[in-house]
Amino acid sequence: MTPRRPLYARHKRTTLAIATAVAAGALLTTGLTSGATAQPAPVADKAKPAGAPVLLTPAARTALIKEADAATAETADEIGLGAKEELVVRDVLKDADGTVHTRYERTYGGLPVLGGDLVVHESKAGDIKSVSKATTASVKVADLTADVTKATAEKQALKAAKAEGSTKTAADKAPRKVVWAASGKPALAYETVVGGFQHDGTPQELHVVTDAETGKKLYEWEAVQTGSGNSQYNGQVTIGTSLSGSTYQLNDASRGAHKTYNKARATSSSAGTLFTDADDVWGTGTATSSSTDQNAAVDAHYGAQVTWDFYKNVLGRNGIRNNGVAAYSRVHYGNAYVNAFWSDSCFCMTYGDGAGNTKPLTSLDVAGHEMTHGLTSNTAGLNYSGESGGLNEATSDILGTAVEFYAANAKDPGDYLIGEKVDIRGNGTPLRYMDQPSKDGSSANYWSSSLGSLDVHYSSGPANHFFYLLSEGSGAKTINGVSYNSPTSNGATITGIGRAKAVQIWYKALTTYMTSTTNYKGARTATLNAASSLYGASSAEYAAVNAAWAAVNVTA
Repeated sequence: MTPRRPLYARHKRTTLAIATAVAAGALLTTGLTSGATAQPAPVADKAKPAGAPVLLTPAARTALIKEADAATAETADEIGLGAKEELVVRDVLKDADGTVHTRYERTYGGLPVLGGDLVVHESKAGDIKSVSKATTASVKVADLTADVTKATAEKQALKAAKAEGSTKTAADKAPRKVVWAASGKPALAYETVVGGFQHDGTPQELHVVTDAETGKKLYEWEAVQTGSGNSQYNGQVTIGTSLSGSTYQLNDASRGAHKTYNKARATSSSAGTLFTDADDVWGTGTATSSSTDQNAAVDAHYGAQVTWDFYKNVLGRNGIRNNGVAAYSRVHYGNAYVNAFWSDSCFCMTYGDGAGNTKPLTSLDVAGHEMTHGLTSNTAGLNYSGESGGLNEATSDILGTAVEFYAANAKDPGDYLIGEKVDIRGNGTPLRYMDQPSKDGSSANYWSSSLGSLDVHYSSGPANHFFYLLSEGSGAKTINGVSYNSPTSNGATITGIGRAKAVQIWYKALTTYMTSTTNYKGARTATLNAASSLYGASSAEYAAVNAAWAAVNVTA
């Protein structure tokens, strides 16, 4: 699966402002060839809890992965998998107390199991403490011979894409045979990925899962996930560049070699042209409609830089994949394209220039939002549909907001508003409000049984609201000059534990306890487990997590 997450979703009849985006930009930006950038102190507790993740070097991470890979058969047997099931190591995290969390994908009879992912939690001594599974069902199918042809599955997938209003629709590749286990009874199925473009010009990667026995559509999700980042918002900043011969490049060698490219209005899958400059002074800070304008590039580059530093200094993570290798950014995508997106297939963030090509979607929290889609894809892998899709979007909002606070940039102070700088609606209002999500006119404040039927940018509301309440508490208050007034579904008064702790709890829940199928109930369990690991089951933090979920109508 290769998800791409756009910043917001535009539907056939109405434009729905959706994903996370807020300001980031540099007026006159000076690049350093070394990429050395002064950053504010991390928004993290100085005392590292025993359950906090440690920053692994690439060599240490590789060694842990090799060790886990050598023991997959033994682990599969120990956790009770069947004879036809095998584990494939995806990632390994290690806590300060020596606990190791290994994330696996699963195969059955050699076929990928969608929804078969799991995390094994081992003590420092190597004993398995528990297992977090995407499905509790026994993964087993009658046989591996399909009754439905690949052509039938492909036809159904193309029909589903056209029903969503896509254009230039075509199957990217022949349907692949899989075992579907993410919902209902596990079944032999085909997964078809449909390419082309969505109705608003966003690249399309629609995944359609078809029952290989009955031909029934089992599931579909759009792998394009949206977000943003820009330089006309952040004032003068220092960015990481490199000198090649006598020319400077937007290539941050100190942060995994993150590069920023110019698409110059093109919508092809290529990276584009790497931004270069003669004097290492980038941009003017004044918005233009030029397809070679450097301002958008500076903001995107700066946003990726700050997000990388936030991951490393606050979360103890070495890049999106935790392997020290950076994604890259592409700006000036399409003509007046009012969106931004993350794509697993290119491992990159892409930004449009907005209305009139003068409002690039490259603000700081949007950049953090987009990179976090990559983080989610490489950790929990939350399916981009239903409640798990809402949690996926909320994760990007939450960490994008945390990045904005971390930057401590006076031109764009941290806030709990999403997209207030890029002005997608054209009236100066944000895309989303974390303290009271319903203020955007579409998002839900609280969980309900119908939440999963909403667009994922709106079903993210209760999780965003939970994070705000956990961080700041309920009621009226002013933070960095912005007024908030957060209600609760049960009328309870919530006292926040501070954003620093709330961020640590959400990140640990995402990377250690959530899986591809986690819903809101599962998110509650995951964050309680995270709070217990970090601060103890009898801690005030654990109690606050429980209370904040109850305040958005998510209870045991």
